[in-house]
Amino acid sequence: MSNYRDIIKAPIITEKSSTLAEGNVITFSVDPKANKVQIKQAVEKIFNVKVESVNTINVKPRKKRVGKYVGKTNKVKKAIVKLKEGSSIELN
Repeated sequence: MSNYRDIIKAPIITEKSSTLAEGNVITFSVDPKANKVQIKQAVEKIFNVKVESVNTINVKPRKKRVGKYVGKTNKVKKAIVKLKEGSSIELN
């Protein structure tokens, strides 16, 4: 990955991720080819925080139907990033 902004695509803001954010855990949508070390470096450089751990989840595409047409959703890789004590990210 050439640029840190290519690794971190967007924060995932759901009810569950908002609950996790209270405990210094932030969820991001990331590039499917990125590994945990690259994700950790990207979050630390972009947001100027210290990262304690990174967990990743590969979400498989699901079948969707619209009338007679059948398709699939996009596959996504999620990163659940736990920040060290004293670090925080404001996502508004």
